Amino acid sequence: MSGVWIFGYGSLVSPDSFGHTLQRRPQFGVDFFEAELAEFGRRWNYGSLSAIGRAADPSGTVRDYAIVALGVSALAGETVHGTIGWVSNDELVALDRRERYYDRVDVTGQASVVGAEQVAEPVMTYVPRREAVERYEQMRDRGEAAVDQRYFDLVDRAFGDLGEDRRERYHDTTPAPDIPVLPLQRDLEAHRYGAAERL
Repeated sequence: MSGVWIFGYGSLVSPDSFGHTLQRRPQFGVDFFEAELAEFGRRWNYGSLSAIGRAADPSGTVRDYAIVALGVSALAGETVHGTIGWVSNDELVALDRRERYYDRVDVTGQASVVGAEQVAEPVMTYVPRREAVERYEQMRDRGEAAVDQRYFDLVDRAFGDLGEDRRERYHDTTPAPDIPVLPLQRDLEAHRYGAAERL
């Protein structure tokens, strides 16, 4: 069956989150592995172009926030720890829809399975589009951007499930968000798409 490996560095590190889109749960050691991506760095730099969350600000006023999630950028000397999962060409359609404001980029020569050689077959990852990064920067500067607490906790748990040392590495190599982490409430359209549109 033809397809590609997808390197995940945020919510796709969770086989449950990955599997929700594929409609099957990937299995560690079979079609899902720990992996590293060289010459990239992980940052809180993806501003959703469609999902808005609501939460109370410090004064207690409920307001809207642009939702920010993790992205990666090409950065010399950095390495991102995450996972890779096998995705068939048919499944890739659904994954591309989920990550519709990211560009799918070929990183075959820079990805490796932990404890093994570089992956010979195609490896892709999702890099935030320029407009998504600009959205994050603009809304951050206006004080109108936030990370959803559920997403923040999901990624933290996913790395913790790999091992406490993996969780520590994730935090050590990922600068903390420069915007608040809040328990955001979203409308039905945001829940339909937004919960699945982030890595």
